[in-house]
Amino acid sequence: MTDTPTPLIEVSGLHKAFGNVEVLRGIDLTVAPGTVTAILGPSGSGKTTLLRALAGLDVPDSGVIRIADANVDFGKPVKKAQLAALRGQSGFVFQSHNLFPHRTVLENVIEGPVIVQKRPRAEAVAEAEKLLASVGLADKRDLYPYQLSGGQQQRVGIVRALALKPKVILLDEPTSALDPELVGDVLTVLKDLAEQGWTLVVVTHEIRFAQQVADQVVFADGGIVLELGTPQQVLENPAHERTQQFLRRILDPL
Repeated sequence: MTDTPTPLIEVSGLHKAFGNVEVLRGIDLTVAPGTVTAILGPSGSGKTTLLRALAGLDVPDSGVIRIADANVDFGKPVKKAQLAALRGQSGFVFQSHNLFPHRTVLENVIEGPVIVQKRPRAEAVAEAEKLLASVGLADKRDLYPYQLSGGQQQRVGIVRALALKPKVILLDEPTSALDPELVGDVLTVLKDLAEQGWTLVVVTHEIRFAQQVADQVVFADGGIVLELGTPQQVLENPAHERTQQFLRRILDPL
């Protein structure tokens, strides 16, 4: 009998409303360390809000989030230090890169380690150069974002998140803003990270990626987790008609 590892992430009863619109309606989720979680769902299902809540970018109205040793109960007054501790557990990769346009690739990557984490610049530069080399961008370190393709910019965004040495990488539809021919480069990087043992939580519409790489798939709709399981369970044998309908539209849009 093997021991089940303590979850790296635990989410319980998460609620979030924007005005009169309740976007998250009681989300429960656990993520084991060293695993890949793919979150699927239609527009407006709460996927990105959940991801931003995990990152501490959106503050939920109630519920509990624990990532590693950072635990925040949003049903109680939340202190800045608690939120900062939660934010420090993750690296966030945005849909549209969000690189600083006036800084080089290297400067973008070392910004967090040097300015936020107060690490020595020489150490941050050495680590940034290794990370850039690992995603095939060693020769781009002194270029500016406008000199890169969309896929290269997104790979820099991933490296920038990795440079913070987070417990988990959160990715919000990292390929949706890319030309189809560039999607593969980014997905290859994510597959490599999964093989290296990084914990990834990815909001995505890339069904094949979810099938091949994810350890668990979450299907969200209407602010709740409608279905959760292995890729085989959720993508090949979904229990809910809503999940089946969504997958048909994604896989056979015509």
